[in-house]
Amino acid sequence: MLYLKETNVEDAEKEWLFVKDMPEDEFGFLNKWPGISYEDFKAEALPALLDHAKGLNLEEGKVPETFFFLWDDDTIVGQFRLRHYLNDTLRTGAGHIGYFVRKDLRGKHYATEGLKMLLEIARNIVPEDEFYLRVCKINPASLHVMLNNGGKIVAENEERFFVRIKNPGKA
Repeated sequence: MLYLKETNVEDAEKEWLFVKDMPEDEFGFLNKWPGISYEDFKAEALPALLDHAKGLNLEEGKVPETFFFLWDDDTIVGQFRLRHYLNDTLRTGAGHIGYFVRKDLRGKHYATEGLKMLLEIARNIVPEDEFYLRVCKINPASLHVMLNNGGKIVAENEERFFVRIKNPGKA
């Protein structure tokens, strides 16, 4: 069974195993903790992830952001991030949502299904009428994930497409 679950202490070891193996930057999806030890994950990363969801101890210019893991039964297959609202930087940049699926599991519709589930959660959190996303042009699979979830390309630059998905919670 496929489901999203917020970062939590009970699943710390599995979350750590996933996060430590994520690249530092893949198509603009950033991971602050590649290669982190389990001890450092529990002492630094996990508290930060939990704090971010509550809007605590945020760096300058950051907004509250909840980290979710996408599980297939008892295996983490992806990570999804939901920024609770936008500031000017996010409005013209990364937007509300980012996601990453383990490289060896891509092409199995995990991202499409995970984004669909996250959009259901986001409708009750995000105050904007639309969800803002962006995607690198060299990542057409991710663009298709967004389009398959109702996304529309609203702008582009040399490197990225900017996509909007209607927020049914605000329609």
